[in-house]
Amino acid sequence: MTPDEAMRWKVFGERPVYSDEWMRLVQVDVQVGTQRFWHDVVRLPAVAVGVILDQQERVLLLRRHRFAVDQIGWELPGGLRELGETGAQTVAREAVEETGWRPIGEFELLSRYQPMPGMIDCLHEIYLVRGAELVGTPSDPHEVGEVAWVELSEVPRLIAEGAFLGSGPLVGLLAVLARR
Repeated sequence: MTPDEAMRWKVFGERPVYSDEWMRLVQVDVQVGTQRFWHDVVRLPAVAVGVILDQQERVLLLRRHRFAVDQIGWELPGGLRELGETGAQTVAREAVEETGWRPIGEFELLSRYQPMPGMIDCLHEIYLVRGAELVGTPSDPHEVGEVAWVELSEVPRLIAEGAFLGSGPLVGLLAVLARR
C-alpha cells in the first residue's frame, strides 16, 4: 500500500440531513484506520469569481456587508454557478448584476480550489479578465454595495488591513500580484 492509499478515508455512502436550492447538509459514513463514524459535510454549488482589471491596472471591487459574519469588506464580483453555466459565464452574469460592469476581455482561469475541504464541498474558480464596459446599474438588490475601481498597488495594504471578505478575493488578487 502506498502512503497516499494509507491516508485515504474510506467512504461507504452518505445520507441527507437538509437540502434546499442553495446547499445540502449530509452525513457521510467514513472510516479512518479502524474507526468508522458519521462526518457532517456541507455541499454547495460551485462558485466563480472574477478579477476584472481595466487598462489602468485597477481592479473592480464591491464593498458590502455580510450579515453571516457581521462584517463589511471588499469582494470581487462572482457567485454561485447556475445550472448549465460555465465559470466564465457566471462571472460575466454576476459582474453585471452586482456592479453594472460587463467583462469584455478573454477569461483566463487563475485557480480552482476548495476553501474548506475538511467540512465543505464548494469548488471555487477564479478568473482573470482584462477589460469591462459599463452597461447599467447593479440589478441585484441583495448584492448592492459600493462599487469601485481600486489600484492594484493598493491591494497589499488592503490585504494587510483585513479588508477583504472570503477567500476568493485573496486567492485571485494574490495570484494576479504574483505574476507582476
